[in-house]
Amino acid sequence: PSFGFLFDIDGVLVRGKTPIPAAKSAFQKLVDSQGQFLVPVVFVTNAGNCLRQRKADELSHLLGVPISQDQVMMSHSPLRMFKRYHEKCVLVSGQGPLLDIAQDLGFCHPITIETLREKHPLLDVVDHDRRPNVLVSVVLFGEPVRWETNLQLIIDVLLTSGYPGNPYHHENYPHIPVLACNMDLMWAAEAQSPRFGHGTFMVCLENIYKKITGKDLKYEALMGKPSKLTYQYAEHLVRALAAERQWKQPIQTLYAVGGSAAFSQDDDIGSSWENELASAAAAHCRSVLVCTGMYNPHTEVPLDTRESTTETVFHGHRDFPFDPGLVEPDHIVPDVDAAVDLVFQLENFAP
Repeated sequence: PSFGFLFDIDGVLVRGKTPIPAAKSAFQKLVDSQGQFLVPVVFVTNAGNCLRQRKADELSHLLGVPISQDQVMMSHSPLRMFKRYHEKCVLVSGQGPLLDIAQDLGFCHPITIETLREKHPLLDVVDHDRRPNVLVSVVLFGEPVRWETNLQLIIDVLLTSGYPGNPYHHENYPHIPVLACNMDLMWAAEAQSPRFGHGTFMVCLENIYKKITGKDLKYEALMGKPSKLTYQYAEHLVRALAAERQWKQPIQTLYAVGGSAAFSQDDDIGSSWENELASAAAAHCRSVLVCTGMYNPHTEVPLDTRESTTETVFHGHRDFPFDPGLVEPDHIVPDVDAAVDLVFQLENFAP
């Protein structure tokens, strides 16, 4: 094959823990009689509350085909490339086995909000010899359970340059680095209406920080769809799968099934992580939008892009300028099964 698939999960393959009926039939077309994939397939999710292996096991069970962790890209997966932070003490926020996730990504000294909360009353910040390791960065994996606690302690860390036992110092700006995964404002689960996502938590954090300091919260990196970094890392995984199967044909086209495949031009991150990836080889990334998730076919894209950035119609992150071209899909189909049929037809691919 000269193409590969990037599958979204929520609203495309499942709603919550319930598989979408079209998903199983779609994946029966993607594997041979031994369960081997006929084309490279990577699952790109903005979820960040578990290890890749657990997500792979869940998908294998739900879809009825064997899926490996090497086919799963969580929102936090690109953090493997941010090696300059791996030896530093970092505060991690989110849900799930956060320490396991952080250590699996390469972080050697992660501290959770819960640990910080427990230790905070006992921090000895007077005797410098007994000070704890200073927190030098904050990693936002996903929305936490106790928003008020996480918001409070993250603000404490940002306004004290990593010493939450100290008084606030607004002159400490720019603050210590913040890396955020998953900017989804809302997501589709079993409920009839969308649910708050990590992007909503980030909106709260950004506004609290600005209300207190009068300055904008800065991100060292934003990852998860629709960031450029996420799609580049996903392509890296697709090529690795093709190489593992010893497929010689270069992957020319990637089909992102679920939403728009156009990415934001977040070029302010810097190039240090790019050395971890080979240069991009795919010529095209096509989006195939399905109608089983967040997409509403009756919602119009606003014509005045300048005005839309201040209106609620734009659900993207604050730092991503709105461009109608980035939300227009190449194809719209009813569900993921129809998406697979369409791609096979476009590529003239007969399993």
